[in-house]
Amino acid sequence: MAAGLPRWIKPDHMTILGLIAATGIAITYFLSKYDDRWLWVTCFLIILNWFGDSLDGTIARVRKAERPRYGFYLDHITDAYSTLIIGLGLGLSPYMTLAVGLALVIAYLLLSINVYLETHVFRTFASSYGKLGPTEVRIMLILLNVVALIHGELPFTVLSIHITLFDVIGLGAAIGMFILLLRRTFQNLRTLAIDEPPRA
Repeated sequence: MAAGLPRWIKPDHMTILGLIAATGIAITYFLSKYDDRWLWVTCFLIILNWFGDSLDGTIARVRKAERPRYGFYLDHITDAYSTLIIGLGLGLSPYMTLAVGLALVIAYLLLSINVYLETHVFRTFASSYGKLGPTEVRIMLILLNVVALIHGELPFTVLSIHITLFDVIGLGAAIGMFILLLRRTFQNLRTLAIDEPPRA
């Protein structure tokens, strides 16, 4: 796909496309409180975000125009922005409470920080945790949007707290990400402790 794009389309254009789509996702989630049909636009923008976010680096590699440090920095600072704005959009929608939306943002950014630390310490880069990666998160969001379009908010009450299906899945995802972070942290510390034993 990257090889077939016109030469005038540059990697930075794909990055900008991803940022615009992420901002649009947040806006359409917010607008869905007035009309749930905005979720169809959200689904389209999620795909557009994936397209831009996935192809920027691929275009650079295909065209032998890599800028490793520039690309690494730009990719991750834009990922941080996209995560924050989408989390806020979800939290301001009728489908998820702001607290759960922010919990997801914090958990995802902590995982990202751990990836950056691993990249520095181990000189290797891995953007996903097992089967959980950016693509899987986007697919999950699209599926949840379709469920919301068909069944509505699906609200219910737990201990006098009003929540939705989005809240339950979002909270579960946040807890899962925290568990993944703890497990990876202990694994990394164990490896580093073997590589760098304490001095007598």
